[in-house]
Amino acid sequence: MLMRKNANLRTLTVLNKPTTILHKKYTEKSKNKRIAKIRRQRGYHWEDTIVKRFNALDDWKAFRLGSPSVALPDVLVVSSKNNTIFTIEAKSGTGNTLQVPFDQIIRCLNWTNTFGLYKTRKVILAFKFLSKKRVGVGKYESRELREFFKVWDETKNAIDCVCTYEGKTYAIQSKKRAKLNLKNYKMPFFKP
Repeated sequence: MLMRKNANLRTLTVLNKPTTILHKKYTEKSKNKRIAKIRRQRGYHWEDTIVKRFNALDDWKAFRLGSPSVALPDVLVVSSKNNTIFTIEAKSGTGNTLQVPFDQIIRCLNWTNTFGLYKTRKVILAFKFLSKKRVGVGKYESRELREFFKVWDETKNAIDCVCTYEGKTYAIQSKKRAKLNLKNYKMPFFKP
């Protein structure tokens, strides 16, 4: 007897007669794990893209700093020639909004303030809205891919921040949205 596993199907070949048996459907818990893994992969890919864009430039070095369980920003970028350091919090998704929790902004601010030798120190919130929009469970429709790079205003207290597909930013306080004006930042890897 020969057994082959293929996605949700198991095929048994007994006496050269293939028989297909449907495998159990995903449990709710395993389905949620799969969805969480996909979300993390999107985030890692976006972080990796940002790092590669900076490292393709002369005089810039970028590093992905690790897992979300560590109190580190997603990406650290430095340029000794330009006397600049960026900490970047990257968010990517298929929805109409992407949120950055206040504690992630605080840890980015802590890192940029630690490196006082750099003249230019900025916290950048990098948002990527994928070219497919989620319209239901496992259902998507096509749309334009959009990227926004917003610079955090250090005069403001850290607060939960949301960016919309149109590029508008809002603060979330007591489950209410309030306008938050964050300036777009022209990244060095975008040519004029």
